[in-house]
Amino acid sequence: MPKFVYDFTEGNKDLKDLLGGKGANLSEMTNLGLPVPPGFTITTQACRHYLTEGSVPAGLAEEITEHLTALESTMGKRLGQADDPLLVSVRSGAKFSMPGMMDTVLNIGLNDESVQGLAAQAGNERFAWDSYRRLIQMFGKTVLGVDGELFEDALEELKHAKGTTDDLDLGADDFQKLVGTFKGIVREQAGREFPTDPREQMDLAVQAVFDSWNSDRAILYRRQERIPAELGTAVNVCSMVFGNLGMDSGTGVAFTRDPASGQQGVYGDYLQNAQGEDVVAGIRNTVPLADLEQINKPVYDQLLEIMETLENHYLDLCDIEFTVERGKLWMLQTRVGKRTAAAAFRIACQLADQGLIDLDEAIHRVNGDQLAQLMFPRFAADAPKTRIAKGMNASPGAAVGRAVFSSEAAVEAAARGEKTILVRRETNPDDLTGMIAAEGILTSRGGKTSHAAVVARGMGKTCVCGAEDLDVDVKARRMRAGDTVVSEGDVISIDGSTGDVYLGEVPVSASPVVRYFEGELRAADGDELVQSVHRLMRHADDAARLAVRANADTPEDAARARRFGATGIGLCRTEHMFLGDRRRLVEDLILATSAAERDAALEALAPLQKEDFHGILQAMDGLPVTIRLIDPPLHEFLPDLTELSVKVALAGADASEKDRRLLEAVHRLHEQNPMLGLRGVRLGLVIPGLFAMQVRAIAEAAAQRLSEGGDPRPEIMIPLVGSIQELEHAREEAEEVLASVGGEVKALIGTMIELPRAALTAGQIAEGAEFFSFGTNDLTQTTWGFSRDDVEASFFSRYLELGVFGVSPFETLDREGVGRLVRIAVEEGRRTRPDLKLGVCGEHGGDPESVHFFHEVGLDYVSCSPFRVPVARLEAGRAAVETDGSDSR
Repeated sequence: MPKFVYDFTEGNKDLKDLLGGKGANLSEMTNLGLPVPPGFTITTQACRHYLTEGSVPAGLAEEITEHLTALESTMGKRLGQADDPLLVSVRSGAKFSMPGMMDTVLNIGLNDESVQGLAAQAGNERFAWDSYRRLIQMFGKTVLGVDGELFEDALEELKHAKGTTDDLDLGADDFQKLVGTFKGIVREQAGREFPTDPREQMDLAVQAVFDSWNSDRAILYRRQERIPAELGTAVNVCSMVFGNLGMDSGTGVAFTRDPASGQQGVYGDYLQNAQGEDVVAGIRNTVPLADLEQINKPVYDQLLEIMETLENHYLDLCDIEFTVERGKLWMLQTRVGKRTAAAAFRIACQLADQGLIDLDEAIHRVNGDQLAQLMFPRFAADAPKTRIAKGMNASPGAAVGRAVFSSEAAVEAAARGEKTILVRRETNPDDLTGMIAAEGILTSRGGKTSHAAVVARGMGKTCVCGAEDLDVDVKARRMRAGDTVVSEGDVISIDGSTGDVYLGEVPVSASPVVRYFEGELRAADGDELVQSVHRLMRHADDAARLAVRANADTPEDAARARRFGATGIGLCRTEHMFLGDRRRLVEDLILATSAAERDAALEALAPLQKEDFHGILQAMDGLPVTIRLIDPPLHEFLPDLTELSVKVALAGADASEKDRRLLEAVHRLHEQNPMLGLRGVRLGLVIPGLFAMQVRAIAEAAAQRLSEGGDPRPEIMIPLVGSIQELEHAREEAEEVLASVGGEVKALIGTMIELPRAALTAGQIAEGAEFFSFGTNDLTQTTWGFSRDDVEASFFSRYLELGVFGVSPFETLDREGVGRLVRIAVEEGRRTRPDLKLGVCGEHGGDPESVHFFHEVGLDYVSCSPFRVPVARLEAGRAAVETDGSDSR
């Protein structure tokens, strides 16, 4: 029988799969000799059994009893005993941090008898009754499903009756009265009495934590953070220590470095006479951690020593929860802390400079998503601004949107395509949907360790917290800042880097990181962040095996891609060159009724195509440029069938001859499934001269560059090939054209692998191809049988809710299905042609997770939009480091 319960003395930080992050780290701190309250952890394996079978595993109750008995022996008191009760907390703890998403219950073991014993033991009747009402409130909400607002409203009514807004002004009699009120709420709402048996309280709380793994907010958070649903959560049962025993007690959260900026120093929040939930909930504004030095210097000094110990042990920024109980420091949790993108880059370089990690590990500590965040615009420094408030710079960025005061309003606005700022007094886990939908988050309460701040940093979302000058009235849907009133729908701007809140829309400017990539800002002239990005990008480039190209269709895009570090173009889409004024020439081609008319249309297009290709080859001189011959169906270049039909019908006998011919062509070319019809290589084989015109334009552009002293390296890509016979016909024509232009022009000829049949017959196709480029957008569509333009809007959201997808297969490559086809094509293609060049040009080429897969299967390069090139470069380096096993983890 597996072991389901581990004492804190039995685990370590490497058992996160089994004990969850919290349990593993509590064990690790216990092993380090730090002051951790005794306790034990119920494993994730027990949770998975419970969620699968609907009941706790056999033997779990007995193991809990065994460890509870040992805990009681250690503490010298029994759970909930009347005269001197042992109280425990029951807290979740998944492998990956999910702040506030799952349930916690504190003060378990209190009832009408033990509360008296706790009061006598502590010599503080107010504290005991405050702890008891907290238990009923948390238990009622998380275990019995009672609406938490009912408890909050009762508390607010009591404070209003006492003429105060501060919990600290309530006395023992007030809390004793509140206990009775809360019990009545439980009885009325849950249909049962609040359980007074301590063991029943604990067992029900454990099951509630298990259940919270599948709560709506936890599922949504896992989906947002791509945390596997099958992991489950551990449960930690820990002896209670109390921060609400008086002003010599308190609770806090500390960071070994600033999670917003990465700077070293004393960062965190502290709250006297409070329990931990008060800090993260943001219901009372905290004081900075540095103030603890004046409040209790011995505890402050001890805490700084422990922070240094933990950072040196974990070799990273640590996020620490602690409680001070009558002058004694207790450590309740540590974990590698969530941080902003800027902090991640700075901290990685700082730790490398300190010799704690090497540069391989440093690039492992950052990722492409964080780099993309650093490239977002920020508020222009010289723009006129009207500041109405200032809070804490909880998560950086520049966010502009209409103020909304509920998560529902944020979600509804996002569905309409409107940008919003979610404004709340403080957020709680139920606000997660609105936080995801909004551009930024603004709260009037809470600090850098409040729920809003922690979750926003994890999502890379701009956030300003604790803007005390704001009076937020959620029910009236407005906020007041002095004489300024902001109602729902009014535009505001928030700066998560400074904490400033502005009225109206503030213009944004390019970030320094983008200016660095553009070459406008030298690394040496930039700030510490730019220098950190520069340093880690250089190491990633040195480590990478995958090259990074860009998808670019114009000389301007090609030039930007080159500035951003692209080593060539992996996809130049020639059909984009046929739009605008040139559409008329394509119409002439389609309407041609004779070879002479067709040739005339192609002759008109040829010099324009040559000019296009010359500019791109010039911008990418000395680097490969993969040019895809025209791919989409021709109907895309014609007027809309309905609009043209109406136009001709209304004109009647006066309709022009061209419109009549256009309408006839639209009907003739109309297809039920055009993306599976006459397009790609099929179009080139059916319309004589079309591909030849494009190949000639490529060859003549390359010849011109050679005459100018350039180094053109064109690669001709034939799209939508499904058989070697198609490729052979198209290749033969292309080779004849290249030979006719002159022997100096060299061009590789290859194909896109974007159909399942092409992947499955790659060994044959490689006989006629010098390179493969995987078109993973179409390969995903044809493998799944999806039309991307239709399904993403129609049912993908439902599929994500049901867990059919963890993430859209158009966003991150489907490894099991589409990825297997890629792997087969790589292996069979290289078996036929060992020097076969392999790349990918779908949007997956810029997706961080997909880049790692492409490295793993042995591609030579990825190609993505110019703006994503730095992201792909970083991920290519990270993939090489992780695959080689040379990182220092």
